[in-house]
Order: sequence, then C-alpha cells, then structure tokens
Amino acid sequence: MNVAAATAPADGSFFRKAGPLVLARLVAAGITFVIPLVLARAMALDEYGTYKQLFLIAQTLFYILPFGVTQSLYFFVPRTDHARPWVVQTLLFTLGTGLLAAGLIYALGEPVASALQNPRLLDYRWELAVYTAGLVAASPLEVLLTSQGRTRHSALMYLLSDGLRAGAMVVPVLLGYGLKGAMTCMAGFGCVRMIAAWLTMALGTRGPWFERGLGWRQLAYAAPFGAAMLLSIPQQYAHQYAVGAQVTPELFAIYAVGCFQLPLVDLLYSPTSEVLMVQVGQLDREGRLREAIDAFKAASARLAYAFLPMAAFLFVAAPEFIAALFGRKFLGAVPIFRVSVLAVAGSIFPMDGLLRARNETRFLFVSYLVKTVVTVPLVYFGVTRLGMLGGILSWAIAELIGKLTLLSRVPRALGFTREDGHLVSRVIRVLPLKSLGKALLSAVGAAVAVALLRGVEPSTDALPDGSLWRMVPLALVSLLYLVGYLACLRVTGVRPLAMLSQLRRRPAQPA
Repeated sequence: MNVAAATAPADGSFFRKAGPLVLARLVAAGITFVIPLVLARAMALDEYGTYKQLFLIAQTLFYILPFGVTQSLYFFVPRTDHARPWVVQTLLFTLGTGLLAAGLIYALGEPVASALQNPRLLDYRWELAVYTAGLVAASPLEVLLTSQGRTRHSALMYLLSDGLRAGAMVVPVLLGYGLKGAMTCMAGFGCVRMIAAWLTMALGTRGPWFERGLGWRQLAYAAPFGAAMLLSIPQQYAHQYAVGAQVTPELFAIYAVGCFQLPLVDLLYSPTSEVLMVQVGQLDREGRLREAIDAFKAASARLAYAFLPMAAFLFVAAPEFIAALFGRKFLGAVPIFRVSVLAVAGSIFPMDGLLRARNETRFLFVSYLVKTVVTVPLVYFGVTRLGMLGGILSWAIAELIGKLTLLSRVPRALGFTREDGHLVSRVIRVLPLKSLGKALLSAVGAAVAVALLRGVEPSTDALPDGSLWRMVPLALVSLLYLVGYLACLRVTGVRPLAMLSQLRRRPAQPA
C-alpha cells in the first residue's frame, strides 16, 4: 500500500484545520508589527524607552515562569477524553506563577528601576504587575483550544485577543492619556484574558476537576522545556538589560528600534520547520533516513532564497526603513539595526525542527547552554567597550555560536557517522551549497547595486515629514533592490518565477 496515498487525507485534513490558525497568526503578526510603529511616532523618546523596558520585563517573566507546563497541554489533552483535570492544574500552576510574577515586580521594582536608570518604571508598577500576572495566568487559553482540535476557535481567540491588546495599547496614547493610560488598559486586558481562560476550561472540557498524580506527571514532562527556557530567555534578553543599565531611556528607545525584528521571519520559518519534521518522521519510520538529507537541503534552499535577500535588503535600506516606519528621530538606530538583521540570514537552516524530529532535543538544550555561557562575557565586554553597538554585536555573535553548535549535530541526525569523514566534510554534504551560493550572490549583488545607485537617485531630504511621504524613499530603494535581485538571479541561472513557485509549493510527502 502506498504510504503517501494513505496519509494524504490525514495530511490534507491537517492543513485544512491549520489554515485558520495560520491566517490568524498572520493577522496577529501584522498587529504586533504595527503597535510599536504607532507608539514610536506618538510618544516622546523617553516615554517610548520606558514602554519598551516595561514590556521587556513582562515578556521575560511570561516566557520563563510557565516552565513549559502550558505547552505540555499539546501532549496530554489529545490523549485523553477527560481533559479537565489537566487543564485545571495547568491554570492553577500559571495562576500561581502569575501571582509570583506580580510579587517579583513589586518586590524588585526599585532595584530594577535603579539598575535600568529609569525611576519612571515605578510609576507603572501596579499596572505592570497586574498585566503580567494576567498574561502568565491566561497563557493556556489558545493552547487549550488548539490541543482540543478547535483550531477555528483558537484562531478567533488569537484575533480577538490581539485586537483588544492593540486597542488597549494604542487608543489611550492617541487620545492623549499617554503611557499611564495604556498601562492601565493593559492591566484590564490581562484580567479579561485570565477570566476567559477559566471560562473556556469550565465550559469546554469534561471530567473531574482534580485527579491525584497527574500534576507530577505533567511537571516531569514539562521540566526539560522549562529548563531550556530558563537558559534561553535570559540569554536572549541579556543584551537589552545590559544596555538599559548603561544608557538613558531615550537612548534605550533608539536601541530597542535597532533590535526590531520582522515577524515575517517567524511566519516563514515555523511552517517550513514543522513540515520538515513531518517529512523526516515519515522517512525515518520507513527506514529511508538518508532521503531526509534531500528534504533538509530543499527546506534550507527555500529559506535561503527568502531570507538572504531579505537580510541584504534591510541592511542596505536601513536608513529608509527606519525613517519610514519609526520616523527620523530614530535614525540613530541604523547601525544597530544593520547588525540585528544579520540574524535573519542565520535562520536559513531549519535545524531545530530536524533535531526534534530525530529526538535530538537534548542537543537543543546543549546549544542553549553554550549560548548562555558565551553571552555573559560577550555582553559584558561588548557593552562596556562599545556601548549600544557592542550590545547587539554580543547578541549576534552568541546567536552565531549557537547556530554553529546545532549545525555540528545535523550530520549525525541525518545518519552520518565518523566513517563518512571529518565533521566539516559531513556538514558540507548536508548543505545545499549551489542554492546558497546563488541566493547569496544575488542578494549581495543587488545590495551593492542599490548602494552605488543611491548616490545618483533624486534627493528626498526636502520631502515633508508625514508618514506617507517618508515611504517614498523606501519604495524607491525597494524597487531598485527588487530589479537588481531578479536580474542577478537570472544571471546565476535561476528563473525567478520558478523560484517563487518553489517557495510557495508545499513540500511533497514521501512516496
């Protein structure tokens, strides 16, 4: 019996169910993209810097404190007809950790404000505490719906939640109530989400409210992921805390804009990685692991043709991009932004998906540990010697080391052994070198052309400072880059339409 044929309906059903969720995530990413753009233009620099520091604290606690218990619902709920005890203990755990977050914000508010050289953080302490507590306590909301297979309900919840969040954050600022009004509304938003999570549990699950012994099982399952987050999140945000401790809120606002990451990267990377996991899992089950090499190469090539030109464009068009989206007052962020976008190029290899599919999750933890170890000295010397630019450089170098650590494990995950040659040769054999070369050459060639032509394009300095007028230089640079990139692709023998079709095509299931 043909396995692909047998699994086709299931795969089709999966993609149909995932469709609303993917669309909702796309809209949510758009909302997330717009919020800082609006606030950056509406707020003074010191107020915007304070806003970014408040949400840096909230995000740190939000990602660490659930300790993987929320994500464990993806494993336990689909495997039982009585999900309620699992969900109740999850909500109780996140409620407890949410209250812990609020307590930490209150207890450590003064030393944190002093360390970040921003006493204004204390003006928003209770709002931040309530918002973070609600955010952590309600973290199982969409996960519960998705794990029950109710993807349409989950998608709707994402849309409603992100719409309310955007309104709570932006409307008070636009109405003149400033950051204080926005934080008060965000505290209310956190409470609404927490209530919605408990109502969803009560109305949407079956079974007893408590069952002895399940809590330890769930915690044991969640602990490895939670431990990884304890390493990963502080490492990811260390450079921002270090810079915040060295500069004023106004300068931190500049730094935060320089660290801006396009949500498009995750929107392209995550589906590619997830589909690769399915492909590798099927090939491994059928004893055809070596064929997974081609699957990994194909996925990497698709991402390379998307991310390498994106990184090169953002690097060369950084002044126009920052001015158009955030305003001219943030042009000081251009050097920082140029370093941060180099991380986009590091996302061309879906290594985490491959390693998860091959049950190499322990090595993911190793990569987090390696990044954490190197981050401490890098951040210290980078920030103390080079200031804000040193902060983002330390982050970029740590990310590169982490990627190289994962890459060193890829050959083994794909079935190579030491008998197949030394490590470098094994790594080379799993990479799509020809596609990487063409994508890199085309991206760099187009960027160089734009840099050379920028000197002869009409000056835009005299344009009015309105939002639409600021888009004119970005549109011109975008057009120049697009033409240059397509021309370079043709020179390297790549047909742009065929490449676009490949990027959009769903990878074929193994026959």
